[in-house]
Amino acid sequence: MVFLRSSREIELIRRACRIVKLALLLAEEMVRPGVPTEEIDHALETFIRRAGGRPAFKGYRGYPAATCLSLNEVVVHGIPGSRRLEEGDILGVDVGVEKEGYFGDGARTFPVGRGCEEAQRLVQATREAFFKGVEAIYGEGSRVSDISSAIESHVRSYGFSAVRALCGHGIGAALHEDPEVPNYGPPGRGAKLEPGMVLAIEPMVNSGGYDVETLEDGWTVMTQDRRRSAHYENTVAVVPGGVEILSF
Repeated sequence: MVFLRSSREIELIRRACRIVKLALLLAEEMVRPGVPTEEIDHALETFIRRAGGRPAFKGYRGYPAATCLSLNEVVVHGIPGSRRLEEGDILGVDVGVEKEGYFGDGARTFPVGRGCEEAQRLVQATREAFFKGVEAIYGEGSRVSDISSAIESHVRSYGFSAVRALCGHGIGAALHEDPEVPNYGPPGRGAKLEPGMVLAIEPMVNSGGYDVETLEDGWTVMTQDRRRSAHYENTVAVVPGGVEILSF
């Protein structure tokens, strides 16, 4: 079931997203060589709670941390640990927040230090793909797969691939709601985009093939070819005449 949220509900989602946005800015400040990922996770959890939110990922289906921190070939759901960031790494930071019964979700991928040229291109392409997906919402009679098609087309123009096994989603009174928002496929399919819909649009882009695998921990999703992956996500609300990016 696809929910159409009231202006009051969107405001509550916006409040959760404000904490997501600030947490991601804090993460960006912390991403540098020598910092262990668990230190970033601890700092973001502390910030979220002090801001009046709850880390939405912690305990979700047994997930053990407050954030997902995904290094290099890890696509999503990387579990923070003692591994220290190194020059040339890229780190995907995914943050979910619940506040007053509503949820916000967002992710960024940050180069560590100067990084390499391909990594910079991958991060740039992934961010741009998100905005290409948002542009597709403005079309008259737009449907969910118009977002998907726009994302995939942009990713392929760089020679990269959009992950197919994972997707974006509706969000609101639950962290994951209908509809699913794939990052690939033809346009003109899926639910019609209507004012009141709130979506987490999240391109996950691999520098190699789109195939992924989940490790034995049940969470860590890696590229099958072990090439790098980037992730960029915002919570957006479809509003009359367009869209509002709530976590940007």
